[in-house]
Amino acid sequence: QLQLVESGGGLVQPGGSLRLSCAYSGFTLDYYAIGWFRQAPGKERDRVSCISSSGGSTNYADSVKGRFTISRDNAKNTVYLQMNSLKPEDTAVYYCAAYQVGYCSTQIPNIWGQGTQVTVSS
Repeated sequence: QLQLVESGGGLVQPGGSLRLSCAYSGFTLDYYAIGWFRQAPGKERDRVSCISSSGGSTNYADSVKGRFTISRDNAKNTVYLQMNSLKPEDTAVYYCAAYQVGYCSTQIPNIWGQGTQVTVSS
């Protein structure tokens, strides 16, 4: 069974940090790009970051550049999103998703995790 599972969400104060993990099982994602998306209440789901299959190419939404870092460890079947200097506007459900290609496509990914809640509040 193809599966992505996110973890690491929680409640953090503004300026704090969290590291999200996306673990995959049931298939080999070594050849797939992985994206992190987020959706706040009443808003659309947007991509915040993406990493190519090799890890050699990454991109970020303008709103998180310089604060978030995406990485992957294919040996551990895991992709990470390090989030620093968190702001209240980062509050959302965060999802990881797999593109069935090795690059960060503009198309909607095929495989999604269930999401993890991130709340930034004092």
